Amino acid sequence: MKGLIIAVQFLTRLPAPHIAVTPNEFASAMRWFPAVGLLLGSILALGAWAGSLIDPWIGALSGLLLWAMVTGGLHLDGLADIVDARGAAHGNRDRMLAVLGDPHIGSFGVIAIGLLLLSKLVLIHALLQQASVINLMTLICIPFIARIGPLIWTIWLPPLHEGLASRFRGAIRPFDIFAWSSVALLASLRFPVLLAGAVFIPLWGCWIKRQIGGISGDGHGAGIELIETALLMTLIVGSKLS
Repeated sequence: MKGLIIAVQFLTRLPAPHIAVTPNEFASAMRWFPAVGLLLGSILALGAWAGSLIDPWIGALSGLLLWAMVTGGLHLDGLADIVDARGAAHGNRDRMLAVLGDPHIGSFGVIAIGLLLLSKLVLIHALLQQASVINLMTLICIPFIARIGPLIWTIWLPPLHEGLASRFRGAIRPFDIFAWSSVALLASLRFPVLLAGAVFIPLWGCWIKRQIGGISGDGHGAGIELIETALLMTLIVGSKLS
């Protein structure tokens, strides 16, 4: 359970026991990222459902606020950095890497965060308007599916630099991906829309490899945010078509 506690401490702002952590234990905690996703999804779904008892927009706002507050905006920062780097690069790789290493957020990043939060707000509202228990259960699984992505990208893609992502690289085993993917496959038997994650996760990996050249903490964070949003969109479209 130590790895799970470390993962909760790293990915969320939820209270957790203070424990001593070695570098190897910190890296190994990445194996528990999908489990933290289930915890986040449960909090999100509960908040959205409770707010929807007043109004669907209140439910959407409650869910989104909890989503951002519990994660502390960790992945939103990664999205902003990736968008800033691509927007300012103008074909110059050195400039792109310099912007990635800059802790400040530029105009491209601000716009990206705003659009993504607005997208999630509208999509959660659309989901709540359908008042489907199945949709709420699927909502719990969306952060879980998105956090399988970093395990796959860590093994598949070269690290962009010696940073957080490179520390995780040696800690992830093929068994970890197999185990969590098996859980996701079982969940998709009940909620088929989750199978879209098998498309979105490798698509993001291909984009990162081609446009950035390797994976970093920012790449992981941006990928998680975009896949969550894409899965929400797929859930809404799938519900309408069915």
